[in-house]
Amino acid sequence: MPIQKYFIAIVVPEPFQYDIMAFKQLIADKYNSKAALRSPAHITLHMPFEWKEEKENILIETLQQFSFKEDFVIELQNFSCFAPRVIFVDVLKSELLTKLQSDLVIYMKRNLLLFNQADDMRGFHPHVTIAFRDLRKEKFHGAFSYFKTQTYNALFKAGSFCLLKHTGKEWKAHKEFPLS
Repeated sequence: MPIQKYFIAIVVPEPFQYDIMAFKQLIADKYNSKAALRSPAHITLHMPFEWKEEKENILIETLQQFSFKEDFVIELQNFSCFAPRVIFVDVLKSELLTKLQSDLVIYMKRNLLLFNQADDMRGFHPHVTIAFRDLRKEKFHGAFSYFKTQTYNALFKAGSFCLLKHTGKEWKAHKEFPLS
């Protein structure tokens, strides 16, 4: 019974996906941090969890029944960090995005008994990671010094969320679910 890794996110659409992958590539080339290249640009709604692959159909069917009545706009704006390792494109606060994340986590607990989502005291901080765990502390300051002076803005409609699945090497969008 193989165990598979999954997580749930809003995947950033094109052309913004391309922009963000270029930021990730710049960090990989200049600061030797490549881990963020192993997933599409996304905003995590439910952190990674393990699930038996032969029960994937139950996971998908349950997610298909989740409903969030409203599409909404997501605004990406500039860069920020969680020092000393994580650099990201910032996502402007949105009540609807926060409600979607909260409703989805509660739904997963109730319907699939997934309790791995940490109730972090900092709360939900939506962001699109461009560098993380393999960005060495001594290179973090140089990388963030560069990005904090850059501007980036993008708007897109969040009309769906995605189940991502780990292939053993990287995360791939596996199944998309409409919000309404």
